[in-house]
Amino acid sequence: MSQQAESLFTFFESIDGLIADFPTDSIVSRTIVNNDKFTATIFGFDAGQELTEHTSTKAAIIHILKGEATLTLGDARYEVKAGAWASMTPNLKHSLLAHTQAVMLLLMMK
Repeated sequence: MSQQAESLFTFFESIDGLIADFPTDSIVSRTIVNNDKFTATIFGFDAGQELTEHTSTKAAIIHILKGEATLTLGDARYEVKAGAWASMTPNLKHSLLAHTQAVMLLLMMK
């Protein structure tokens, strides 16, 4: 359950369960904050699903909340699991391949 107080803050007791269903062979997302400073989006990946290599014009932070995946940042590849965290500069090539069902929090700066 989330709470908002006149747009001063957004509070979630736990974001772990915001993506509970993983449709077969799918990626699902849910934007939980979108304000003038940043956007926070939770992504749920079924095993084998991939965000192919791409870039963004915005700085971003990735936090892996659940599962195991390969995260590529520029030319570096990392085998990641829950707790992994990365910050990215604008225009950095990146991708993610989920090996298990995985949940990721993406923060995009504005």
